[in-house]
Amino acid sequence: MEAVRLSYVLVVAGYVLMPEHVHLLVGEPLVSTLSVALQVLKQTISRKLKRQGDVQFWQRRYYDFNVHSGFKRLEKLSYMHSNPVRRGLVTKPQDWPWTSCVHYATGRMGAVEIESEWTARRREANKLLPSGMR
Repeated sequence: MEAVRLSYVLVVAGYVLMPEHVHLLVGEPLVSTLSVALQVLKQTISRKLKRQGDVQFWQRRYYDFNVHSGFKRLEKLSYMHSNPVRRGLVTKPQDWPWTSCVHYATGRMGAVEIESEWTARRREANKLLPSGMR
C-alpha cells in the first residue's frame, strides 16, 4: 500500500485490512486515476497472496463513496476502525494490527503513511529543525 501511495501521490486517511476485504479512505491520486491506483494495488497483492488453484483473489469491483465533510470523514473512519470489533476479531479497534486506528490514537507511524493532524504536526516540526537534524 505504501508503494502505491508514493507512486500515485495518494493521500491515505485511513485503512483497515480484514480477512476477506479492505477498507480504504483515500483521496484522488495526483498521478493517474483512483481506479488505476487500486488496480495496481490489487494486482500487486494478489500476485503475492493468491494461492495456486484460486480463480480470483479480489472482487472485480470496488465500492466507493465520496466524502465531502469532516463529519462524514470521521463517521467513515469510525465505521472502518470498528469493523474488526463488529466481526468479533478483537475487543477494541486498536487491538487489530492491520488498521490506521493506532495512528489516530497515538500518532505512531505504521507501514502506510496516514494523512492526519499527527502527520501534519510532524512535517511542520521537521521544517523547524536545522537540516542536519532531520
